[in-house]
Amino acid sequence: MANENYKTLDSVTVADVEALGIHTELAGKLHGELTRIVRNYGSATPQTWYHISKELLTPNLPFSFHQMMYYGCYKDFGPDPPAWLPDPLKTARLTNIGQLLERRGKEFLGSKYEDPISSFSDFQRFSVSDQEVFWKTILEEMNISFSAPPECILRESPSHPGGQWLPGARVNRKNCLSLRKRTLSDVAIIWRNEGNDEAPVEKMTCQEEVAYALESLGLEKGSAIAIDMPMDVNSVVIYLAIVLAGYVVVSIADSFSPSEISTRLILSKAKAIFTQDFIPRGEKKIPLYSRVVEAHSPMAIVIPNRASSLSIELRDGDISWPDFLDRVKDSKGLEFVAVEQPIDAFTNILFSSGTTGVVE
Repeated sequence: MANENYKTLDSVTVADVEALGIHTELAGKLHGELTRIVRNYGSATPQTWYHISKELLTPNLPFSFHQMMYYGCYKDFGPDPPAWLPDPLKTARLTNIGQLLERRGKEFLGSKYEDPISSFSDFQRFSVSDQEVFWKTILEEMNISFSAPPECILRESPSHPGGQWLPGARVNRKNCLSLRKRTLSDVAIIWRNEGNDEAPVEKMTCQEEVAYALESLGLEKGSAIAIDMPMDVNSVVIYLAIVLAGYVVVSIADSFSPSEISTRLILSKAKAIFTQDFIPRGEKKIPLYSRVVEAHSPMAIVIPNRASSLSIELRDGDISWPDFLDRVKDSKGLEFVAVEQPIDAFTNILFSSGTTGVVE
């Protein structure tokens, strides 16, 4: 290794620097600066190299001196020592917390505030000691909007182990997506269907919502609605529409067997399920709707995988995707008003991997 031929930085002398062709006066000055850096940061740390590269080295100095400093610093470091390190403070100021502290650090910490790195521990203590101010600030920073604001941030209660967060607040989670200054005609999703790699990407606008159609099913607000289909543009729209309309999403993997699907539908008490007729895998078509039927699912809304219409016969009471959307064709282009729910209302019922344990 190249660094085996170099001295550690605390062993470098003025004569070693002069031997690289640097005149005596400059060699003495460089050695003095090196001694200061080693005294403050040690002789062999990344921080040592950071300060050497920032405060000592210049393009005018011989490259051999650069090598002496680099390999001397990292003599016992091992393979691939870092040649460039980001400026910690500059990087910290680019983070969300860094930007918040740059704007409001003195407001939170008073005269103790210095910068995002030096004051980080003080800010962490502040977040614990003054939770009301801290969490109100974080909610504002995240643009979380409430239709009814919380009575407080955290209420201690024997009936809520660990406390009750944001009691009294009402919200629709989908409204918390950053849709401000957006119109119904703005592009919301860009995608390309499997097998169409050479085709132009497709775009969907906010106009294409299914929340109105969900309303037409007449389900009680807060009812669970399952999604058992691949992660594609339709599943994204369906997920957001279920939340927007005030229902609860039940996520079911499209690889599950009928018995696994059935278990999740029973435990979640799902009232309806969105699924697909087949799952395309190259040239193959893997049945999905038939597994949902075998699981004795509630009413299913069935999406054709690629064609505009289904190639299978549906069970009595099930609905094709085109017919489902056609129920509310007169509402197309109208913005759906989000259904507001209590802050502790469920948004998603998700089963942990490999078990029938449910996480809400």
